[in-house]
Amino acid sequence: MRHIVVDTLGLLLAVMVTAACVTDREAGWTLLERLRMRHWRISLVWADGGYTGRLVDLARDVLRIALTVVKRTDDATGFVVLPKRWLVERTFAWLMRSRRLARDYETRTDTSEAMIRWSMSMVMSRRLARRPY
Repeated sequence: MRHIVVDTLGLLLAVMVTAACVTDREAGWTLLERLRMRHWRISLVWADGGYTGRLVDLARDVLRIALTVVKRTDDATGFVVLPKRWLVERTFAWLMRSRRLARDYETRTDTSEAMIRWSMSMVMSRRLARRPY
């Protein structure tokens, strides 16, 4: 399962690939620790409903990160765009342009994380090389 942290521009800040049996809450703690080590100035993180529970308190008390869970409202029916959630979904769409990430070919999680970083570097280099209009 792929867990990523992106900034508001959709650029990759932290990535973690786990087995499918690992829940979001279990992986979230390690992912937030990675985020804190690499980007110590980050103080606010938006997450989906899978990262609720004790993780919110641990992030606040131990890592000094305000973890805000973006939840779907109870009265919503059908497809609803959740605020801030589309930032991550947009990044997943950019990453899925890489043929290697379209399917889970990798057997090792570190190799899969490397492929995600490699694909994101292609996205970022294309942005830098884009001609101004």
